[in-house]
Amino acid sequence: MKFITMVKTLNPDVAVYPPPQLMEAITKLGMEAGLSMMETGGMALAATITTQKGQMITDGPYAEAKEMVGGYAIYELDTYEEIVRWTQRFVELHHTHWPEWDGEVTILQLQQFNMAGPV
Repeated sequence: MKFITMVKTLNPDVAVYPPPQLMEAITKLGMEAGLSMMETGGMALAATITTQKGQMITDGPYAEAKEMVGGYAIYELDTYEEIVRWTQRFVELHHTHWPEWDGEVTILQLQQFNMAGPV
């Protein structure tokens, strides 16, 4: 099963820069995940394009936001329970090394489609 996790800072006015100890701990967690973590990186919210009642609305580029998207990781794991455990460990690192951080991590299961339907 393939999953993507996306981390979001909910209080970027308070939690501006992650401390080096957090980044070191996240690196160690990633090394522990090994090949189960296929890809990781940072993200920045650039724009949102919405359609409502036949009208296309583009919002952005964003100079500042109430929430800040931080990063993502893509995992290949056998079970849903495994991605929950990895994500909980990631959030616990934030509690330990950056206690002023308020945030959330969204977990999405990725599904691949071909012309015949889901694989």
